[in-house]
Amino acid sequence: MKRWAMLCCAWLAAFAVQATELRDDRGVAVQLAAPPQRIVSLLPSLTESVCALGACARLVGVDRYSNWPASVRALPQTGGGIDPNVEAIVALRPDVVLLAGSSRGIDRLEALCLKVVVLEPKNHADVQRVLDKLGTLLGVRDAPAVWRSIDAAVDAAAQSLPPGVQHTRVYFEVNNGPYAAGESSFMGETLRRLGAKNIVPAALGPFPKLNPEFVVRANPDLIMVSQRSAQGMEQRPGWAGIRAVREGRICRFTPDQSDVLVRPGPRMAEAARLMAQCLADKALP
Repeated sequence: MKRWAMLCCAWLAAFAVQATELRDDRGVAVQLAAPPQRIVSLLPSLTESVCALGACARLVGVDRYSNWPASVRALPQTGGGIDPNVEAIVALRPDVVLLAGSSRGIDRLEALCLKVVVLEPKNHADVQRVLDKLGTLLGVRDAPAVWRSIDAAVDAAAQSLPPGVQHTRVYFEVNNGPYAAGESSFMGETLRRLGAKNIVPAALGPFPKLNPEFVVRANPDLIMVSQRSAQGMEQRPGWAGIRAVREGRICRFTPDQSDVLVRPGPRMAEAARLMAQCLADKALP
């Protein structure tokens, strides 16, 4: 592997004079001799964004959680963001590795002379920005159109709702810690655009771990939760008295739907439609 890394570094140096430059979310300037044709993605939202930009065929490896579109399920898996399989990644000979800033192994990958681009969308503006960065990286011009389509679809989901559901007080549980999607999360932004009121204020952070008593006191009108996290929810101390629980106003999302909802990427439009349908079905009349 050491010999391979030395050869790789020499090859990249030879092409440095004609490289283009991309500044990633670390502020690091990453030089690329040409648009990458072999890409490893270690974040599902980045995998989905690459595919939304028409470059799915350039993916040669993904993390274990990337599962959309269906074609990526056949690709070699290279671990996850917190436990990347560096040897497997090197064996795939990628032109670039895409990952989040929280991923481990960045230094090791770069020490092996692999090109690493760190991109981590956390809100709606970030999704637009990351699409633009990926468009530059891939050498494609579709990024602005992809974002406009997502943004317009979120607006359409909001416009589809009857006025009566607006200001419904919502608790969105992303994990039975319980961890919630707060106002400042990308999911919270979508809820706001749909006219709902998030019971978890921005001051608590995007995905805070809550004391279950907080939810009891907040007494939401509606709960959104994955099927897995919803198990036993009604039996939590004091939760039987929550209005949403008492009146059966709980939307339980399937695993596939939960994947859509928790990934800040090109399927945010579908996520908005899922939330809107929940509001239309379960919100107070």
